[in-house]
Amino acid sequence: MAETKRMTLLKEKVALLPDSPGVYQFLGVDGRVIYVGKAKNLKRRVSSYFTSRANESAKVRVMVGRIADLRHTVVATENEAFLLENSLIKSLQPRYNILLKDDKTYPWIVIRKEPFPRILSTRRRERDGSTYFGPYASVYIQKAVLEALHTLYPLRSCSLNLSQEAIERGRYSVCLEYHIGNCNGPCIGAQGEEEYRENIAMAAALLRGDTRATTEYLQQRMREASEALRFEEAAHYKKRMDLLAAYRSKSVVVSNTLHNLDVFTLVMDDEGAYCNFMRLVDGAVVNTFTVELKPGVEDESADVLSYAITAIMERIEGRLSREVIVPFLPREEGFEGIDFVIPQRGDKLQLLQLAERNCRLYRLEKLKQVEVKDPQRHTDRVMATLQKELHLTDPPRHIECFDNSNLQGTNPVASCVVFRDGKPSRKEYRHFNIKTVIGANDFASMDEVIGRRYERLLQEGAELPQLIVVDGGKGQLRFAYESLQRLGLESRIAIVGLAKRIEEVYFPHDPMPYYIDRNSEALKVLMHIRDEAHRFGITFHRQKRSLAFIKSELEHIPTLGSRSVEKLLKKYRTLSRIRRASSEELAEVIGRQRAAEVVRYFGDHPVEEAIPEAPSPQTEF
Repeated sequence: MAETKRMTLLKEKVALLPDSPGVYQFLGVDGRVIYVGKAKNLKRRVSSYFTSRANESAKVRVMVGRIADLRHTVVATENEAFLLENSLIKSLQPRYNILLKDDKTYPWIVIRKEPFPRILSTRRRERDGSTYFGPYASVYIQKAVLEALHTLYPLRSCSLNLSQEAIERGRYSVCLEYHIGNCNGPCIGAQGEEEYRENIAMAAALLRGDTRATTEYLQQRMREASEALRFEEAAHYKKRMDLLAAYRSKSVVVSNTLHNLDVFTLVMDDEGAYCNFMRLVDGAVVNTFTVELKPGVEDESADVLSYAITAIMERIEGRLSREVIVPFLPREEGFEGIDFVIPQRGDKLQLLQLAERNCRLYRLEKLKQVEVKDPQRHTDRVMATLQKELHLTDPPRHIECFDNSNLQGTNPVASCVVFRDGKPSRKEYRHFNIKTVIGANDFASMDEVIGRRYERLLQEGAELPQLIVVDGGKGQLRFAYESLQRLGLESRIAIVGLAKRIEEVYFPHDPMPYYIDRNSEALKVLMHIRDEAHRFGITFHRQKRSLAFIKSELEHIPTLGSRSVEKLLKKYRTLSRIRRASSEELAEVIGRQRAAEVVRYFGDHPVEEAIPEAPSPQTEF
């Protein structure tokens, strides 16, 4: 029973994982990490552990049997996932990770601190005054960068001690690299140290990400080779340019510009707070997770952040780094000697944004868990959020949304969709044919539809909605509101307009738009109902336009009057069905003589001349 409950909880968490690159961690019953892995798609990769096919492996079967919980970190690219996985394995030493537990780590490029510096590949960073660049997720990319550097700049590759004394004594002689033009011979004094260091400076600029000069050089060489019909050489330069583009993408989870620091970010809502923590040691993220907090009613964000920092430090049984990145300053009591930084740009800001993204994703997964386990609680929270954001007196359990559709004023229609408890109630959807408006006039069409809809509901004594959403801005909202005024409903039903441009919300008598947080569930519900009204309306408009084309086509048939056309449309709905019908079947609907005319007409007009048809309304709704 306990095993079944454990697997059910794990599968529920896996179902809520995002389809994003990142790193996942499996935790044992004691809370320790037992496995760290990377994924291009977190949901797909982690779910594979819980399938019967994955459990065919004895190792995986044993590991999955010991998983008590899981957590994950989302990153921007698959390369960053590789780097973060590497860092976490080195730091956490999970029991079931083998490949990356040794001292071997990611490759770097180093400019040695020495006379006539060399540019080399290394896997070990030492505090010897040298300059390190990287790390590189791919050795292939690193080697390509080194090859490009040695091709572009004449740098030495030997390990000779090129002290000034040794060069003046003439201890060395030139090698093959000098004769083929890859080195200018500093070992024999043919190149001065000042000139050599200019080449090193240009190479360092390339390694720091300033690739403009190198890219222009490669483009020029590729163009020259192509014009000389040396296509293999041109392809060689093109390949180097592609590798250079891959090299340009920087990582913040392992950085040569950041060193020892902690990162905290906080996301709060009405139900709780969420804090994400990241720790960097020697430029690499070695720990990251998110915790949920329950602040008091009067707690301010600075107080909550201070409490979160203290609680997380107790959890990892460690001390804060001297430098801590935060989105805003916490209460400083108990944090003496700590330098809190609010970054405005650069790698530190990107790291803070990464932490905030993980924090918001963690919050979203928690909300989805509530939605799955307790749908009514989720619905109540969404309704309360809508009520608060739109300043309503009651939760909008019943919402109706209106949208107009026409093509240059032809076949004008409108749609009304109904949402109950934030979900579509499709059996209550309604279509409207615009009757009193000529041409393309969305304002007047909205006035007509609102009036017809609620005049009928009043006559029938039907339930009125708590909220009306109008697809449009101030103009559509004004005409809809005036229609409600004529019916005396302006005080009984709240009404807002939702403009498509940047999702502005308009209220009656307020010329300025109101902007709801893009991540708010309230805005997502409003956008959902607006998009559903647009979909429902445009589909009906296309069907009506298609039926008008079909009717026009049938009216070209001699001896076929309007009543016969209506009978055929009612029976068959589409031209293709009328074409396929036999003479006897048509005769049962419109008589033998008219049926023969229909068969003769379609025999003279091939199928390719027919007007494209839309699906039947019965199949759409």
